[in-house]
Amino acid sequence: MITAMVASSAPRPPGGNAPGQPPAQEMQEEARIGPNAITQVAAALYAATSAGTVRAIFNAADQGDWLETPPTQMVPESTVARLHHQVRVQLPATEAQAVLSDAGVRTGHYVLQRRIPAFARLLLRLLPPVAAGPLLLRAVERNAWTFIGSGAFSVQRRDARSAYLEVRNNPVIAGEQADEPICHWHAAVFETLFQELAWRGATVVEETCCATGAEACRFVLTYR
Repeated sequence: MITAMVASSAPRPPGGNAPGQPPAQEMQEEARIGPNAITQVAAALYAATSAGTVRAIFNAADQGDWLETPPTQMVPESTVARLHHQVRVQLPATEAQAVLSDAGVRTGHYVLQRRIPAFARLLLRLLPPVAAGPLLLRAVERNAWTFIGSGAFSVQRRDARSAYLEVRNNPVIAGEQADEPICHWHAAVFETLFQELAWRGATVVEETCCATGAEACRFVLTYR
């Protein structure tokens, strides 16, 4: 019931796609990702840098207009990749990581307040982590298309209190090359949701990353 309540409040993909896959019509055009991947990066940048730096990064990503008129609908996944890339290019590595992580936290809180009904949030928080975790995992998997675009999302349970979250062909880091995992936005989104709804001490650590040459971006989730 809780999983259905959470899923019912999220944007619905047209057509009947399997969990973790983008909507059918997006298979024939560029897949899209929720606008928080843009708007919350702007918020995080304003909090950590100057207005001039924010403008320079958005202009370099060809998204300067979105600072005046932020997107409210799903955006092409390539625009998300360009903006996140410019954050990594134009800021020192530690600062870029902090900005993208903050953007992920902000995205997670947006989802909590706008996409998950208050009653469902209350029920999940009343459940023990061993029960709340699997319910939230199913809800995340069902709505994965909103944050992974054309990528493929899957969940593999490790034990009663942890799981692997895997994104194959992650479009948010398309074309990136790095020596260590760089999916700080995704990790922070996942971690925020599980800290708020399953267990305050929940952690998400990216174990492998497509940017380093791995087959998939794999996150280790522990919620007790």
